[in-house]
Formats: sequence, C-alpha cells, structure tokens
Amino acid sequence: MDLKISRETIPAAVSVYDGIQEQPVELDYILPDYYPDIFRLVRCEVKPVITGWTVSGDKLSYELRCDISILYCGEGDSVLRSVTQTQSFQKTVELGSECASPEVRLTPKTDHINFRAVNKRRLDLRGAVSVKASVTCQSQQEVISDVSGMNMQLRRVPMRFAAKKLTADKQLRVSEETELSAAQPSVINIISSRCAVKDCEQKLISGKLLAKGELKVDVLYSCEKDGSGSVEPMSFTLPYSQIIDIDGIDESFVCRITPEIITCEVTAAAGKTGENRALRCEAELRLMCRAVKNTEVMIGTDAYSTVYPCSVELTGIHAEQLPAEYSEGFRHTAKLAEGDSVPETIYSVWCTPKNINTRTGDDGKSVVISGMLTYSMTVRDSAGMISMPDKDEAFEETIDIGDDISGASVSTEISTKEVSYNISSEGVLTAKADISADISVSGSASLKAVTAVSVDDTTRKERDGDYAIKLYFGVPGEDVWDIAKRYSTSVSAIMEENELEGDRLEDGGMLLIPIVT
Repeated sequence: MDLKISRETIPAAVSVYDGIQEQPVELDYILPDYYPDIFRLVRCEVKPVITGWTVSGDKLSYELRCDISILYCGEGDSVLRSVTQTQSFQKTVELGSECASPEVRLTPKTDHINFRAVNKRRLDLRGAVSVKASVTCQSQQEVISDVSGMNMQLRRVPMRFAAKKLTADKQLRVSEETELSAAQPSVINIISSRCAVKDCEQKLISGKLLAKGELKVDVLYSCEKDGSGSVEPMSFTLPYSQIIDIDGIDESFVCRITPEIITCEVTAAAGKTGENRALRCEAELRLMCRAVKNTEVMIGTDAYSTVYPCSVELTGIHAEQLPAEYSEGFRHTAKLAEGDSVPETIYSVWCTPKNINTRTGDDGKSVVISGMLTYSMTVRDSAGMISMPDKDEAFEETIDIGDDISGASVSTEISTKEVSYNISSEGVLTAKADISADISVSGSASLKAVTAVSVDDTTRKERDGDYAIKLYFGVPGEDVWDIAKRYSTSVSAIMEENELEGDRLEDGGMLLIPIVT
C-alpha cells in the first residue's frame, strides 16, 4: 500500500524588526512682540506622537510629531504664559526583507529635555525622543497532519492558532465647545491639556464594527482672581462614535479595537462680552481594529513504521494565537510633601506612568508590573509664586491572572483614572492614584512538528527474535508512544492488551507488548 500524506498550512507571525530609533529635538525661539519678557521659567513638556506610517518593500516609514510647550511668568506678573511649537520628522527603518501583511507597533517617548532662557526674549531647548518600533510579518508553515499506508504510525496533537486575521485603521475627528460656569474666571491662556481615552465599546452589526466611547479632557488655564494671576482646572468629555468596514468579518471572529489619540487641541473662545468664556476641544483619533478567527487542527509530532525503516524530519513550529486580554486596577499612594514644603494653594494634581515593564510572576499565573509614576502639581507657594513640581515614585504591582501564562509574552498599557490628594492634620500631603492596567498575554503554540517522512520499502526492520508478545517493565510517567516506537508496535495495541486508559503509565509495572506486523 502506498504512503499517503495529508498536510496543513499554519500561519505564523515572524518578527522582522525590533529596535529603538532616537530623534534629537532642538528649538531656538524668540518671543513675539505681544508676549511679556521672561522672568521665571516654570515648566517644559515635549509630547511625541506617531501621526502615520507605511510599509513599502523592505522599508518602514513613519511620521513623528513633537508638541513642545514651555511655561513661564513675566516680570511683576504671576500669570502663567504658554509658548507652544510643533516639530515634525520623517523617519525610515530598514527591515532587511520585504514584509507580507505587516503588523507595526510604534511607541514614542520623551527621553530627556533641557531648556533655558538665553535672554528675556529668547528660549533655547535641547533634548531627544525615542521610538520603539516592532514589525512582524506573516509566513506560512506546512506540516503533516495525517499519514496512512506502509504500516505508518503518527503521533498527533491538537494545535490551536489564529487561522485568519483582519486589520483596519480608521481616523476620525471629534470636537466640542464647553462653556465656563458663572463661578469660573475667564481664560487668559491655556496652560496644558491632557486627553485620555475612556472605555471603548464595540459591537458587530451587519458585518461592520461599531466603536463608541469618550475622551476625557483635563485642562489647566491661567486666569485672574482677586487681582492676581491664578490657575483654574477644568474637565469635560468628548463622545465619539464610528463605523468601521472590515471585509470578511463575521460573528466567528474575536475583535478588538484600540483607540489612540493623535491630536487633542484645546483653545479659548471669546463670548459676546469679548472675554474668553468657552473652551473648544478638537481631537483626532486613530481606531486600530484587529479581528482574529481561531481554529484547531491535529498535527503530527513524531512518526515511524512498524515494518519498514523510515526517516522523519521535525521542524520547530510557532503558531500565533489570539492574545488574552485582562483589565485590572490598583491604587498607588505617594507622599508628596510635608511640613513647610506643603504648598499654600494646590490647583491640580495628576499622575503620569513612565518606563513600564511587565513580566510573568514566578508562579506562572500572575503578572508583575513595574515602572515609574510621576506625580505633578500646579501650586502656589507662600511667596505667591506659581510652580509645577514633579515627583517620581517607583512602583511594583503583582496582579493575579489565575490562568497559566508560563512562556507567554506579556505587555501592559497603564493609564491613570483618577488622582486625589489630602493634607493630614500632621501636615503631610498625600496623593492617591487609581491606576488601570490593560494586560495582553500573547501566547504562541510552539512545538516540533513532522514536516517530511520518507520510507524505505525495499527492506524490512530486523527483530531480535521471532515472538508475538514481549514482557516489558515500565516506569511511572513513561509515555506509551515511546514504548511502542521502541518495539515497532502500535500504541493502540499496547493499550488494548494492557487495558490502559491513558497514554502515560501511572504506576509503571509489567506490560505485555504485542508485536504488530
């Protein structure tokens, strides 16, 4: 009987690039005539964002935008002023080879910033940002799923993998104007704005994805109160809703939409009296959609013939699986000041996660998240000076997943939900940050699979004697497949002869090995 072989094709994601690119940021800025002279620098921030990317051949190109904000006070004036500038850069990454169906992940961060006033009208900034780039491409791996004929035995195991992936990106703009309340002072200058995506709801309707959610916007603006400069915080939300077309999607796919903020600009709007009594926010979002259909097939991991000599080729197979998602939260507490160092007035407190690292816990069922939380404040001291100090707090948090994630790749997106603060009767300023952790566990089914089999049917295996059954003393935990392969018989014959229920020996002991010809 001829040898018949059935095969399966398994897709896999292969990493073609994983590295970091640095980009210098420099600014030499002369104040416009309508700005007051610089008396005291207060703060500088550089926010990098990826505005777009393309892969062409063996090159990844992306656009990096850096939003620069420098805050200062003028002489004899406690009103905060804001200098804002934007710089854009085109960057290219050599991938080394052409990439089919690329998945690109670009994560920018600010490395360091130094700024100074050269004179009363001129600002100088020097720093650097970096972008961590990760690119994976699709490849096809062919494995043997079944064989018949020539007395072949094939050990088969189930493998679950992402059989089909669909991706789509959608950009949308949202805007809203919010009126100040009667108790709030008019806006002189927008000091800072921080935008964060709240929970994104998704629903599949008639072959289309519906994404719906909100942006939370926190604004600080300078104003005047009681004849002197002050700062006023304000928060509001922007709703968004978007339908996304993905060809071929249906209920059999598991979908995930990840919102990302590209721009979020807040400006002051004048009312009928000429004073700035409204805030207008315009934001641009990128909705990154990924849909995966999982399937399971039986593939061969070892083979032999009970009659003929044969050779088997084994190849390492890495089949991508749908990441498991976990959303958890924890609270972090930090002491920011005590005694005389506690500010006289606190306008706002916020918390920014930085340098987040994630690893699997020693028990294989937990995730350990570590990094830095930067607590920032806008305050006024006893001398009437407005400042915006930072305090870095290292943290490490262990979150119990419950599932076995040994060997999986884990990553975490950290965001701050709320920050509160309290000054105790002992004069200690303490902040509490409610942190949200979105954990992604990416597993890959990895094993040695049979990719080729050849049988020499011109000769037969030599046996050490002419017998129909043989005695064998097994050890606890021994695999029946290994015994059958050693004596050129079948697993089913050994299990039937010895009335075994599992494919591993529980207690060991004597076995009867029937010889199959």
